[in-house]
Amino acid sequence: MRLWSLDPAVLDRAALVACWREGLLAQKVLAGGTKGYTRHPQLQRFREQADPLAAIGHFLESLQQEATARGYRFDLTRVLRTGEPSPAIPVTDGQVRLERDHLRAKVTVRDPDWLSRVVDDPRASPTFVIVPGPVEDWERATSPLSNS
Repeated sequence: MRLWSLDPAVLDRAALVACWREGLLAQKVLAGGTKGYTRHPQLQRFREQADPLAAIGHFLESLQQEATARGYRFDLTRVLRTGEPSPAIPVTDGQVRLERDHLRAKVTVRDPDWLSRVVDDPRASPTFVIVPGPVEDWERATSPLSNS
């Protein structure tokens, strides 16, 4: 599971679609609708919010908005909570850099034309706010291609 901290605008088609699909799975886990993935480390930052379903809803809504801007159809009715204010979940600049490098490695192989959009100093998803710090404790990737 990869719930990208990066702004959805820098995600290539494959990353955007996969993040939407995995975000919907994360929402199901947070809502108690499945027994799988309940201990997945990337869910920690959503669980730590006062309202985890509102936080994942905001995250999914930002993905849906980017998809719509590109002409894709992500069904917003699948999101349990929409219209929520940004929870401004902190994400470290170390985490954002790791994800940028991870995305660059993937895009280099599957969509080299997209590579120029993966900028050196990327923004975070509207759900997150970048703070100084190393790679997040919940991150399991140790190199750009060790985790999908």
